[in-house]
Amino acid sequence: MTLESQLEDSLIVQLTQGVHQWKFRDDLRTVDQLWDNFFCILESNNKDQLNDHPLTPNEKMTVRTAIVKPTFYRATEFMVGANRQVRYHLRREDSSLPDADLLILDNTNIAGGNSVYEVVHQVQLQKKTALDQDRRFDVSLLINGLPVIHIELKAPGVPYKKAFNQIQKYIDEGQFTDIYSFVEMFVVTNGKQTRYISAGQNLNAKFLTAWVDENNKRVDDYLSFAEEVLSIPAAHHMIADYVVLDSENKSVILLRPYQIHAIQAIFKASRESRSGYIWHTTGSGKTLTSYKVARNLLQIPSIDKSIFLIDRKDLDTQTTTAFKIYANNDTISVNETNNSYDLADQLTDGDRTVVVTTRQKMQNMFKRIDELDQLPKRYENLKNMRLAFIVDECHRTITPSQKREIDKFFNRKPLWYGFTGTPIFNENARAKNGQDARTTEELYGPVLHKYTIGDAIRDKMVLGFSIDNQGGSNETGNEEDTKKMDQIYRSKAHMHSVATAVIKAAYRKQGLISGKKYSAILTTSSIEQAQKYYHIFKKIIDGEDEEFKIPERIKKVAPDFPKIAITYSVSENEDDSESVQNEMKQSLADYNAIYGTNFSMSELDQYNQNVNARLARKKAQYQSDSQRLDLVT
Repeated sequence: MTLESQLEDSLIVQLTQGVHQWKFRDDLRTVDQLWDNFFCILESNNKDQLNDHPLTPNEKMTVRTAIVKPTFYRATEFMVGANRQVRYHLRREDSSLPDADLLILDNTNIAGGNSVYEVVHQVQLQKKTALDQDRRFDVSLLINGLPVIHIELKAPGVPYKKAFNQIQKYIDEGQFTDIYSFVEMFVVTNGKQTRYISAGQNLNAKFLTAWVDENNKRVDDYLSFAEEVLSIPAAHHMIADYVVLDSENKSVILLRPYQIHAIQAIFKASRESRSGYIWHTTGSGKTLTSYKVARNLLQIPSIDKSIFLIDRKDLDTQTTTAFKIYANNDTISVNETNNSYDLADQLTDGDRTVVVTTRQKMQNMFKRIDELDQLPKRYENLKNMRLAFIVDECHRTITPSQKREIDKFFNRKPLWYGFTGTPIFNENARAKNGQDARTTEELYGPVLHKYTIGDAIRDKMVLGFSIDNQGGSNETGNEEDTKKMDQIYRSKAHMHSVATAVIKAAYRKQGLISGKKYSAILTTSSIEQAQKYYHIFKKIIDGEDEEFKIPERIKKVAPDFPKIAITYSVSENEDDSESVQNEMKQSLADYNAIYGTNFSMSELDQYNQNVNARLARKKAQYQSDSQRLDLVT
């Protein structure tokens, strides 16, 4: 027996031990046998629909042809089903029999009901072309007869990447088709190192993910991984609750372990009527996590609606776009542009859906309702609803007084779940204002799960930092010294030095030397400082700076460098609103002149989206050199 086969046998023992776990089916070794097994389970689970008349061979072929899809994405799309059930409506061959609404997979009965869990190994697959080879798959996990998780093993000492390459080779050969098109998750291991990845036609090794436990401790051993991730009910939840379809890229997304732990923590807290917040570092996929939280909370019968609350002034307008992409195959209502009347309609429509809205629309709705002399029945019902709020960038989206206003409106106190990469602690607490909450914990409740920048860098979920200090450290801990340094940092001389240093460094730092031309973001301490930096850069760009000229080596490779933009929140009624608006008008005019756009002050949201799109450079229209954006302050 080889080391690889020993690993396989030990894995199967691990998967099958215990009550209500996988059943080993050593008798299923071919695709035809897998289909026979599938139809056996299908008939057993649908006796009432079949009226004691088993499926005919033609009916089986009809079902098989209808449910098999050409790609993993299409198959997973089918497996989403409706109301957590996957069904196929069959018109019977015998016209005297009623149609059969066949239940294929029931995600409302995980680890119970009619769910059948089986493990197979060494399934033989015939070559698709004369030049290929016959293949054998290591281990596959079947739910109700359909392979949904596939595992390839290598002997200890052999890089797990070879198992990954082997899977991609099998995909390229067309082996993951037919009944194997239903696979949603691949696992590769050499015993000591284990990774998982969502199914796709063209796998990318950088998305291979290591499992971590709820305390962010790495789980590498394959048997420990199997116990935590592949046991029942965890494996069924993985494909039922932690898979997201990206309708824009037509890809399957499997959540990362820390995202799953956060969702589970919120789910547990909500069942106990507790609120709290999630501390996940920027860049770790908070938007995707919060989407699944909002969706999964609706599985709790006592929650009438889950509301994803954002700030309309938020630069990250990609949130709503991302929700639409994730929700394309889901039951979700996205309120992006409609007014507070539409929000009231959505909240009182009786549907159990997620609503995405802004706190401003929520406040406007409250104000309008409070001004009514007599409360209509639907608004009375609204006040009695049990809601769960999911708040993006919760450290700044909603203030204590705004949250108090929302809580006061409802007769039943809502649940609150905040997401942030930068919580407010005692050390950086808000200014004291009566009894108002000053920290994130005081406002939302305890941290339910955290995944910090250190965790993310260790797991290679985000890029590490490349820190290049200019000058020595000025941190003394002395408040007076700090004030003096703040004055220096805000001085015109210092800011001019920073601007020139940024431009000089761009030749290498922003990839001009290699023709890549990366974008950069300059963060400032205030809107006023951002405006001052913008003017300094503009003078340099226009050749009006007497002290500094853009180096010739930069002009040679990028004659129009740097193309700049500025973004910040523009208020209406603050003391400095008029001057801030006038500055932004000029900045918009500059931007329109560079890119041929036509944004006005009434279209700042669209402007911010355009800036984001140019920075991301994901869309083809922004990938040409003429459309690049070099620097945003």
